[in-house]
Amino acid sequence: MPLGDIHDLEELAHRLRSLPGVVAKSSIGVVAEVFGGGDWWAGPGDDGAVVHDRGRDLIVGGEAMLPAFVERDPYGAGVAAVLANINDLAAMGARPLAIVDTVTGPRDVVKGILEGLKWAGEVYGVPIVGGHTTETDGPPTLSAFGLGVAESVLSATHAAPGQSLILACCLDGRMRSDFLFFPSFDERGERLAGDVRTLAAVAEQGAAVAAKDVSMAGMIGSLAMLLEAHRLGVEVDLDVLPVPAGVPVGDWLSCFPCFAFLLATPPEKEAECVEAFTSRGLTARRIGTLDDTGEVRVADASGSVVVFDLKRESVTRLDR
Repeated sequence: MPLGDIHDLEELAHRLRSLPGVVAKSSIGVVAEVFGGGDWWAGPGDDGAVVHDRGRDLIVGGEAMLPAFVERDPYGAGVAAVLANINDLAAMGARPLAIVDTVTGPRDVVKGILEGLKWAGEVYGVPIVGGHTTETDGPPTLSAFGLGVAESVLSATHAAPGQSLILACCLDGRMRSDFLFFPSFDERGERLAGDVRTLAAVAEQGAAVAAKDVSMAGMIGSLAMLLEAHRLGVEVDLDVLPVPAGVPVGDWLSCFPCFAFLLATPPEKEAECVEAFTSRGLTARRIGTLDDTGEVRVADASGSVVVFDLKRESVTRLDR
């Protein structure tokens, strides 16, 4: 596959390691410094924490939006806060139940944020059930918190060598011009509500055992976070990687897509997992096989290069 504005695999690997979203993940290590290594099953580590409650697994999580983003695009930040929480819950195999938020800032900014939250909540079929709002002349802030329930939890602790790595994604959309975000809201509309709930369905069917949503760390950085718990490796075949038309592969691997998930699947369940997404008009394809090398590699016909060596390093520093 042509690399677009990237000249070779070494240059691509350097770009993917240097993404601001990857570099920022190392700050998560302060959690381990204060609370210890933690339990990857209950949190920290996965996209949400698992809370056992009277025979069921509740999934809880939260996202804080960058203040500069909130100030520049209050409505978009409201939408993104819902999207981030819904995708995190989906990556845990949870069906979303509700979202709460905390918002501060000038009245007009707060109103724009709330309008974005409302719109996205309606699109994804998840109620915004409450939160906290403070009107202030200071810089605006926005955090949102999601609650879901999972019949079968998708967790990084379930990933193992020999499992198929599936990329399930929506290739319909257009990259934003101001930063690498690939939205599919216009193209998918209300179908997005069912799209994200498909992960709970494949979890319940045993067609996937672990998952990670592709977010600000990009596809390979997000993949490294999925594999950190057991220091697994994989070679991502760029020649079979699904990429939106007209988007350079370097941009696609670096962006935050509206809908893109990496799933670890038992080989005998691969076809069932793929069918769950393609039957909805989404794209799903095996892009690699998990191994025990700890090396997260990208490859094409020209060769292969290591992007992360999880035997020697950590993206989040949660494994201390």
